[in-house]
Amino acid sequence: MNMTMCCQIGVMGAANDVLSDADRQRLPEVCERLGRAIAAKGCAVVTGATTGLPEMVSRAARKHGGLTIGISPAISATEHADHYHYPLDAAEVMIYTGFGLKGRNVINIRSSDIVIIVGGGMGSLNEFTIAYDEGKVIGVLEGSGGITDHVREIVGFAKKAMTGCLIFAAEPERLIEECLAAWRQRQAGEPYQE
Repeated sequence: MNMTMCCQIGVMGAANDVLSDADRQRLPEVCERLGRAIAAKGCAVVTGATTGLPEMVSRAARKHGGLTIGISPAISATEHADHYHYPLDAAEVMIYTGFGLKGRNVINIRSSDIVIIVGGGMGSLNEFTIAYDEGKVIGVLEGSGGITDHVREIVGFAKKAMTGCLIFAAEPERLIEECLAAWRQRQAGEPYQE
């Protein structure tokens, strides 16, 4: 494992109960690439310790030597597994918040330097809006379905100025590269330049 992490990248996306059968077939390879790209950059992956796309990305990053952190809505491992039916082994480090799903979402976003949205339903939309309000660097993996297909429309409809930056890309590797470039510019006190 690379101990010189450049940043923490939160991956927010559809859990198993939101994924369609078609998405279950087509998205594992995309999640593998996303997890591998994050690990290759020496970044930690932060997820909601859930199933589905975040779990796939977390497992891929871990397989490729990345540090993975799961932020659980549960107060304990028992509640995490028995009440939420979430995996206990998808992340290397588990943090049990006891704050429920919405409270967990705030911690996910605030613990992430960069937020990546892949697929996603209502929970991912909640995470996206928190990240937007918090002024995070947000990457949207185009073509991954769910809310990612509607982010431009949501932002346009909301008409709220953004203090962070919003990056769209269909290739996981390119998305991570562009998000890291924006994050580094912010770290250096420079405005994001496309």
